Amino acid sequence: MGNRDDPATIGHRVQRLRVERGLTQRQLAEPVYTPAYISTVEAGRVRASDGALRHIAGRLGVAYEELVTGRPARLATDLRLRLTEAQRTLATGEAEKAAEQYRQLLTEAETHELPELRATALLGLGECALEGGELLAGRQYFERAEECLADVPLPGRVPALRGRAVAHYLAGELRYAVYLIESTLDELNRSGLHDPDALLLLYASAIGPYMDMGAQARAAQAAEYALALAPQCGDPALVARMHRSVARTLLAEGRLAEADAALAKAAELYRTLHLRTELANCHWMRGYVYAQDGRLQQAEDELRQALDMLSAQRAALYSSQVTVELADVLHRRGRSEEAAALLRGVHDLSSERGAVHSAAAHRLLGIIAEDAGDTDAAEEHYVRALSLLERAGAAGDLADLCRLLGDLLRRTGRVEAALDAYRTGLGHRRAPGTTTLGPAPAQPPL
Repeated sequence: MGNRDDPATIGHRVQRLRVERGLTQRQLAEPVYTPAYISTVEAGRVRASDGALRHIAGRLGVAYEELVTGRPARLATDLRLRLTEAQRTLATGEAEKAAEQYRQLLTEAETHELPELRATALLGLGECALEGGELLAGRQYFERAEECLADVPLPGRVPALRGRAVAHYLAGELRYAVYLIESTLDELNRSGLHDPDALLLLYASAIGPYMDMGAQARAAQAAEYALALAPQCGDPALVARMHRSVARTLLAEGRLAEADAALAKAAELYRTLHLRTELANCHWMRGYVYAQDGRLQQAEDELRQALDMLSAQRAALYSSQVTVELADVLHRRGRSEEAAALLRGVHDLSSERGAVHSAAAHRLLGIIAEDAGDTDAAEEHYVRALSLLERAGAAGDLADLCRLLGDLLRRTGRVEAALDAYRTGLGHRRAPGTTTLGPAPAQPPL
């Protein structure tokens, strides 16, 4: 897992091991080499050949790799096995256990100066942090991984860049997340770095923020590119994630059956790969599909299954997001008190931990309060939701919220304030998600 050290470092290591074993330079050299040659090796004045180092290693009773790199002979194999185990642990939803495994790997990578392993461990820690809703910590891990990979070609840095973008997106910083993804896509496409896995990861990751910003045309285009790239992708988990993201664009276009089919494909891949957290997310999205189609009992069943799976894994942020969707279904089924009880544990989320879903919780609490005749509480929830969405730049949801607030203000006799709310909503509806977005990324070779 690395190149041989410089002659001086190897020479010092040979001398230390020889002294520890009580050997003279003559005993180490015989019968092939001279004591004088061993002396020059130990002094670092000569770059010993592989043959000479293998002879010395044999006389010292250590593996050749350990002599030339200072790392135990089985280290590379052992670390690869442990890395695979950490990845499997995270995939099954045990984020806390996986984080401890990644921390141990990070310590070993730093001890043995293994930059590639260090970057992989940092990426794993970043993913664990996102699952636990620790967005700032996750972003910092991804930034450190990028630093480790600074000399690696751009496709190799894409997972770290994508992780940082997702952390910003979940924190409600939609435009900056889009900027990170689009600028990386442009650099890949215009530099001829057409790595299918890297491109697919970025296009699939762009769909969520595009949809929340109301930029549905750009989301649909990203979905089209992702679907075209999928046959070239060698990572089935990435293909499954892509199908889950594409389902959002199909939903927005009213193509519910196709969205359900895409989610079924993703769920089957996740079951095959034993990716429990991602499978829970598929149940979540299928619940949303059923809710849009008016199949509320099926929606509730899917969302409860997702919530049970995510809660068991302590995926705090995602559990909170599913809770908002479930509360909406319960409200639509006439169980508003139960919905409000669920939301009270969610709507205190700060903008650092899920601004869009926190705003959705306030919006629904406002509707429930308004239905109960408590207009003051309803207005307070609508205003708090508006503040969160404005900071996030979630234009698609802002227009609808402005309508709700305007209707409430009109019914309570504040006509001018209602008109202001409607005008604000119309502004967001007129050009959703495009006010600060630049040109779309360059098209990949398909």
